[in-house]
Amino acid sequence: MEKILIVDDNNDICLLLERFLSKQGYKTASVQRGDDGLTLLRKETFELVICDFKLPDIDGLEMLRRIKVMHPTTAVIIITGYSDVRMAVQTVKHGAYDYVTKPLYPDEILYTIKAALERRTQSLNQTKDSTVTTTTASSKANSVKASSAKVSLTPDGKRFIFGKSRFAEQLQKHIDLIAPTDMSVIITGETGTGKEFVANAIHLKSKRADKPFVAIDCGALGKELAGSELFGHVKGSFTGAMADKAGSFEFANGGTIFLDEIGNLSYDNQIKLLRVLQERKIRRIGSNQDIPVDVRIIVATNEDLRESVRQGKFREDIYHRIAEFEMHLSPLRERKADIMIFADHFLDSANRQLEKDILGFEEEAKEKLKEYYWHGNLRELQNVVKRAVLLTQGEYIEADVLPQEIVTPQYLAPEDTGMSNVQINYDPARPGVPVFSQSAANLKSVSENAERAAILKVLEKTGYNKTKAAEVLNIDRKTLYNKLKAYDIHL
Repeated sequence: MEKILIVDDNNDICLLLERFLSKQGYKTASVQRGDDGLTLLRKETFELVICDFKLPDIDGLEMLRRIKVMHPTTAVIIITGYSDVRMAVQTVKHGAYDYVTKPLYPDEILYTIKAALERRTQSLNQTKDSTVTTTTASSKANSVKASSAKVSLTPDGKRFIFGKSRFAEQLQKHIDLIAPTDMSVIITGETGTGKEFVANAIHLKSKRADKPFVAIDCGALGKELAGSELFGHVKGSFTGAMADKAGSFEFANGGTIFLDEIGNLSYDNQIKLLRVLQERKIRRIGSNQDIPVDVRIIVATNEDLRESVRQGKFREDIYHRIAEFEMHLSPLRERKADIMIFADHFLDSANRQLEKDILGFEEEAKEKLKEYYWHGNLRELQNVVKRAVLLTQGEYIEADVLPQEIVTPQYLAPEDTGMSNVQINYDPARPGVPVFSQSAANLKSVSENAERAAILKVLEKTGYNKTKAAEVLNIDRKTLYNKLKAYDIHL
C-alpha cells in the first residue's frame, strides 16, 4: 500500500484529503507544520508528499529541497493558490512533480497523485534497469489538431510538441543539427519553457538514444550532498554514508546527463565536473579509484552564465567546455502562433487523465489564451488547460472556466496613466501586480510607486532574471537588490 504524507496548516484540508485518499486505497498521515513533516520523514518513507506552498514555519520551496535531500525518490505535489503560481512553477523546477491550485477538486488531485506515483515507479525502474520505456496515446479529437505540429517522444512517454512558429522551426533545425554529435549543449530560457524536453529531444535523436537519460536539478541539491548525488560515494566517507552509492554520472554511462540550473553548483563540485569534462573520469567521494564514464553533457540555466563568470561565481574553463553549442528557448508570450498548438496538446493529455472528451476551445477562450502573458510559460498553460477541462460541462472550453486573471487582467502599465494624479495599489490576490486608481498623492509616494512598478515590469519581461533586469534598468545588481528589499518585492 502506497503511503502519502499531507502537510497543510489547514486542518480541514488534512482531514478531507486523508479520508478521501484512504477510501482510494492509500495509507495516509498528515501534519500541519513543515518541521513536523520533516521529522516524520526522518522516521518513515513515503512514496508521495502533498505539501501546501505556504506553511507557518517554512515555505514550500525550502520544504521541497529538504524532502529531496532526505528521500530523492519521493514524489512531491505542491498545493497553491493562483496568486502563488509563479513561485509554484519554481517548485516544479526544483523537483516537484506538479502543483494543484485551490480550491481542490477530488478528481483533479486524484489523477495528479496517480500520475506522480506512476512517474515515480517509471523513474525507479529506469534507474534500476537502465532502460527506457516509451508509450504513446492520443485521442481522436486531438490527433488531427496535433498533425500540423511536429512531435517527438521523451523517455517517459510524453510528447514534445515543436509548434509551427519561426522559433519552433529554428529549434527543430538546431536539434536535428546538434543531436547526432557528442557536442555539449547549453539550453537557456525562462522557467517553464521546456528546457528538459528539448534535452530529451536531443537525446532521442542522438546515437545514445537507447542508453539512459538522467536529469539532475542542481538547484535542488544541497551543497553538502550534491557531490554524492552526482559522483557517488563509498561507505563511511561521511556521516550517513551507510553503503556504497553510484552517482548520476555512473547511471548515465553511455547515455546523456542533463544538468539543470548548473549555475547553482558549488565551486568544489565545479572542479569535479571539470575533471569529468577533461578526462571523462569520476571519483566517488571517499574513494581513490577513478571510474571511466562516457556521457554526453547537456546543461540548462535561466541565468546569465557569462555574468556569473565575470563575477567569479562560475568557472570560465567549465563554461567554455560546455558552451560548444547554445540554444535559447523563447518565452511562450513571444510564440503566439504556438499557444493553441500547445493548448490542444495539453487538452488531449487532460482528456485522458480526467477521462473526458472535450473537443476544443471556443473562440473567445482562444483569444484570451493568446493574449495572456504566461509568466509560467508551458507549465502554467498546461495547468490552466487541465483545470478548464475539469470544469467544462459541454463539448468546448469557454472563457468563463479560465482563471479570472486570464479573462480580465487587472494591471496597467505606468506609462499609460497620469502619474501626477495616480495612486498605485497592489491586488492581494496577485502580489506584485499594480492596480491604478485616481486619487491625490504626494510626489514622493507617486515617484516610489512608479519606480516599484517599473522594476516589476522589467523583472517580468526578463523572466525574473535579476542580472538582466539590472542591465535593462541601468543599475548594478547591488542597487537592484537594495530596491527589491526597500519595496518589499519577494522573488
